[in-house]
Amino acid sequence: MAFLVGGANSAAAADTGLTNSLRFNDDDGAYLQRTAGANTGEDNATLSFWFKLGNIKSDNNGGHIMTEGGTTGYTIMQIYAQKIYIGSSAFGTMFPNLIRDPSAWYHLFVAFDSSQATDTNRVKAYLNGVLLTDAVTFTDYPDQNENLDLCVDGNTTRVGSRGNSGAEAFDGYLAEFHFLDGTTKAYTDFGEFDEDSGIWKPKEYTDGSYGNNGFFLEFKETGTNQDSSGMGADTSGNNNHFAVTSLAATDQCTDTPANNFCTINPVYKDTGNNTIVADYSEGNTKMLTTVDAWKFGRGTFLLTSGKWYAEVKATETGNGEGGNFGIVPSQGGVHLGYTDDNDVFEGSRITLSGSSTDLEKVDTGSATTIFDDFASGSTAHLAIDLDNNKLWVGHSGTWYNDDNASATLDASNEDIGLPSVTEGWVFMIGQSRNGSDNITWEYNWGNPPNAISSGNADANGYGNFEFEVPSGFYAVCTKNLAEYG
Repeated sequence: MAFLVGGANSAAAADTGLTNSLRFNDDDGAYLQRTAGANTGEDNATLSFWFKLGNIKSDNNGGHIMTEGGTTGYTIMQIYAQKIYIGSSAFGTMFPNLIRDPSAWYHLFVAFDSSQATDTNRVKAYLNGVLLTDAVTFTDYPDQNENLDLCVDGNTTRVGSRGNSGAEAFDGYLAEFHFLDGTTKAYTDFGEFDEDSGIWKPKEYTDGSYGNNGFFLEFKETGTNQDSSGMGADTSGNNNHFAVTSLAATDQCTDTPANNFCTINPVYKDTGNNTIVADYSEGNTKMLTTVDAWKFGRGTFLLTSGKWYAEVKATETGNGEGGNFGIVPSQGGVHLGYTDDNDVFEGSRITLSGSSTDLEKVDTGSATTIFDDFASGSTAHLAIDLDNNKLWVGHSGTWYNDDNASATLDASNEDIGLPSVTEGWVFMIGQSRNGSDNITWEYNWGNPPNAISSGNADANGYGNFEFEVPSGFYAVCTKNLAEYG
């Protein structure tokens, strides 16, 4: 198994009951919120959670993951200029490690204990099981036995954005979110290194209570009420449930550190004919450009073998335009071209321009219309067999099958024969925009950004697709890649 961008991953993740994450889109001003009661302790606390980046921000005004604010103090945990910042009215530290891998799930553990004699031990952070050092202090570490302003009675605790507004929000996924009030635990209570791979992986926390204001967010529910059926349900036993703002049922995801799904890679930038970065949202599963020109993107996973299934929903904006969804050699050219042998594109092209409603198959620069009834809001699908170098294109549950259209994929009638490549394939996306004419693209490798009306998983039970996954093909996620890739 391989990733396009290196970093933490879930290839060795154990089955700990971790099945869900919650997706935060910063443009929506999404967050969870509750009002703290009387806390257990003023000088001890523990924070542990997993996160996966969506929009990678280079400025200083984003990425608030947990905040607390009130008249008596504040606390901030955020990704600040691609670095981890932890601060309050009593202290402020930022660590130099750059956080900018969109393919990875990261684990952050923070231990607060102002009773420690050594100031650097009063706030200790571990990233993927490794102690962070060389912190830059903004307001120094807390004084010994100083109150940390964590979960002060009557203050607002917020997850996903700044505590006093919906601005400066986090963009990405959160999972396994623990906060322990009044006690300091060890980072090894929440994660461990895999014996075989050495990868840091989730571990079920079973050691003790959470304190009065503590909580555990597993994101297993889809409701919007502040109760045990809501997305902000607390399963620690405290019933410290969070209210929901600007989050929908579609934001509950199965992309987790236990099973990491392919998304669009926002780090990739076309340096060929067009250098405009595309606009991604919904945890890098949605694309809608705002500047005229072609935009291009790549998926986060490298595929070298196996059989894979993916979908894309295309919705016309204005008079529509066109775009492509397919695969390119990972070592190929820098933009989505059609004729260069090192820049081979294999897959589909959708055109929703004026009266055009075409779905084409594109084979090394040669485009052929295979469906002329691809209306706005329809879903195209791809089946990719890298064991036998074949690719199929489908539309709304029908496979073209090399002009033998059927609801069943025909293994002997592929639409495209794939050339041999030396370094594997990556997903490639592209779209054009002209004025107000555009297409909203929603990509689904098994973790959709949009509501699915039917709900289909692969044979291993992974993924949530609009149409039936062909026999022998699988969602693009780490558990499947570990077995077939």
